[in-house]
Amino acid sequence: MTATAPRSASVDAAPQPARTAPLALMLGAFVALGPLTIDMYLPALPDIRRELATSSATVQLTLTGTLAGLALGQLVIGPLSDAFGRRRPLLAGAALHVLASLLVLVAPDVATLGALRTLQGVGCAAASVVAIAIVRDLYAGRAAATMLSRLFLVMGVAPVLAPTVGGEVLRFTSWRGVFAILAGYGIAVLAVGALALRETLPTGRRRSGGVRGTLRTYRMLLRDRIYVGLIISSGLTMAALFAYVSGSSFVYQREFGLDEQQFGLLFGAGAVWLIAATQLNPVLLRWFSPARILVTATVCGTLAGAGLLVLAGADLGGLLGVAVPLWLVLFATGLALPNGPALALSGYGDSAGSAAALLGAVQFGVGAAVSPLVGVLSNDALAMGVAIVGSLALAVGVLLAVRPWRLPEPQDDVLPAGH
Repeated sequence: MTATAPRSASVDAAPQPARTAPLALMLGAFVALGPLTIDMYLPALPDIRRELATSSATVQLTLTGTLAGLALGQLVIGPLSDAFGRRRPLLAGAALHVLASLLVLVAPDVATLGALRTLQGVGCAAASVVAIAIVRDLYAGRAAATMLSRLFLVMGVAPVLAPTVGGEVLRFTSWRGVFAILAGYGIAVLAVGALALRETLPTGRRRSGGVRGTLRTYRMLLRDRIYVGLIISSGLTMAALFAYVSGSSFVYQREFGLDEQQFGLLFGAGAVWLIAATQLNPVLLRWFSPARILVTATVCGTLAGAGLLVLAGADLGGLLGVAVPLWLVLFATGLALPNGPALALSGYGDSAGSAAALLGAVQFGVGAAVSPLVGVLSNDALAMGVAIVGSLALAVGVLLAVRPWRLPEPQDDVLPAGH
């Protein structure tokens, strides 16, 4: 793989406008593998701890394994998608996810579960990185941010439904039944992709320079100060989100006494705010730049997290004193998450797979590092607030240091055909 000049304007084939919505739905279905895999088993974490005779912190490490698989898998799969096209790595990742989900049904202990969850994460990594690379193949600038917002809408349905579905599944079966549902979903999206997904990276634009070429591309990306700042801030924003994801079941169920179904409903209510923000984003993009929305949203999320920290530390407001600030944090992250990747990938059309892979690796790698901290810090609302505020405050600092608003706006939003 040869290095691409940073921040170059690239020209790619664009889809017909009539196909944009079906494409968003299809890519969203693949990307949803990640949130479903992460969130659907959350109501079962206390059950897994009891059945496998382990600690809460150890059970949370199975979530960390999934995030680590997502992070490391993207570093490998991204360059492969630049070399062999988008379609084959995407389908192979979905197949790996199905296999790992089926093996969880017979996992005898928490160590095996953690290993299989890591494999699930690698499978999800293919869906995540390739979907974003496909968007970059076809769109740039505001159009890319808008398309990513549509993906987040489809993907956002997953965290709304996943804990609720998981809680309902637990009414009729054990926690292993959750993974049977995940396997069935993986089979469904694999079939749809095999039948309907077309290749978006022409053979003439594929870049295969082996390991050395991959390392050269990563080295080139890491020399771009603004790109590095954007992926770090995106990773820290994702870390705040995963601090909420990893700690919410223990906070809501243990600290406030909610049952599995009540937790699923409250978790879904929070996800509604995330979805609302991702859909407000295309409207805001008509008047404001992606960089301005990104910085403003990250600052507001930090302030909302500080509110959670104060209320939880003073033991004020009860359940609503925790839930409402968390909803504000989710709303702010929903505005930030589409714009950071859109800006980071804006100059890397010819190495979109590698650029998206490094972005995703940092996002989920930082998330994997932060999510266990909530358990280490006692799995309560105060610990969650510390992790959220720390992550978002650092993200604000990084954005102020690299000043992404200096990036030029691409002239073409939907990239024209013909290259």
